[in-house]
Amino acid sequence: MRDFVFQAQTSRVIFGAGCLQHLEREVQLLGAERALVLCTPEQLAIAEQVALMLGSRAAGIYPKAVMHVPAETAAAALQEATRLRADCAIAVGGGSTTGLGKAIALQSGLPILAIPTTYAGSEMTPIYGITENGIKKTGRDARVLPRTVIYDPHLTLSLPVGLSVTSAMNAIAHAAEGLYAQDGNPIMDLMAEEGIRALASAIPLIKANSTDVEARSDALFGAWLCGTVLGNVGMALHHKLCHTLGGTFNLPHAEVHTVILPHAIAFNAAASPVAMKKISRALGGAPAAQGLYELAKKNGAPVSLKELGLAVSDLDKASHIAMQNPYWNPRPIGMDSVTAIRRLLQNAWEGVSPVDSLS
Repeated sequence: MRDFVFQAQTSRVIFGAGCLQHLEREVQLLGAERALVLCTPEQLAIAEQVALMLGSRAAGIYPKAVMHVPAETAAAALQEATRLRADCAIAVGGGSTTGLGKAIALQSGLPILAIPTTYAGSEMTPIYGITENGIKKTGRDARVLPRTVIYDPHLTLSLPVGLSVTSAMNAIAHAAEGLYAQDGNPIMDLMAEEGIRALASAIPLIKANSTDVEARSDALFGAWLCGTVLGNVGMALHHKLCHTLGGTFNLPHAEVHTVILPHAIAFNAAASPVAMKKISRALGGAPAAQGLYELAKKNGAPVSLKELGLAVSDLDKASHIAMQNPYWNPRPIGMDSVTAIRRLLQNAWEGVSPVDSLS
């Protein structure tokens, strides 16, 4: 057994089909009287439902969350929370909405109650990201960790199948990198492997029947585990590349994770053999990188950056930005890695099958 440090993080989790009915109770337990409900424009209907359930405890709705949390959006949301004298933020939706809630909490200290409708996993982390001048900057702060998370699988039934698959792949990415994290530990390894297994098993079932509540529950459970892993250990090359591609080129978050993941895993395969075995086991025995690629492709997810609208001429810029202040990685990233990173991005742009390792 290797030496490790484990620091538990405290979020209250309410899990189960129909558990949104406990919303008012959970807001009361936070001691909140004026909750600002956050959502994207597309999820205004469910935000209105949440506000209706809260009655007089709903201070208002801010339906302007967008991908990658632009600094100006965060500032406007904080201004609205201040104007309404909100004492709590309720983030209804996926990573974009949860990220906006975190940006508000970072500046104001308001507690967050998260109601995920995707498999992003952001609700289980103290990690925030804000994009300013085309650069997405991330950080960790205990203030942004949601105090309470309500996981109701019924709220994911309307999530389109395509987005369900990419959102699940995004969650798998959190756990896959957690398995070779510099500050990983056996507890997170258990959660990571089980999270990958639950999601990989649920994805084809959801594709076959999007209203399969049991499969939706398994996917949400897996997302919870994978998000917890991300919240407890450091990120590596995969997340650095995705933050670069998303923040600088405004590519869709979950889809970018889906495309990059097999190639980042292939890049690190030789340096992380134990992690590769655990990923493979969670995928039912398929080789880690290839198994992730096939999981996405067979279930209709994009497998190339070209499909996401990135121009091949942008790859050099992306490589350059990703090499600046690189995250720790099991295969060290230095100035001699430029060619390998550029090749990784080229493979991801073309959507070719990943290889076992990249030289």
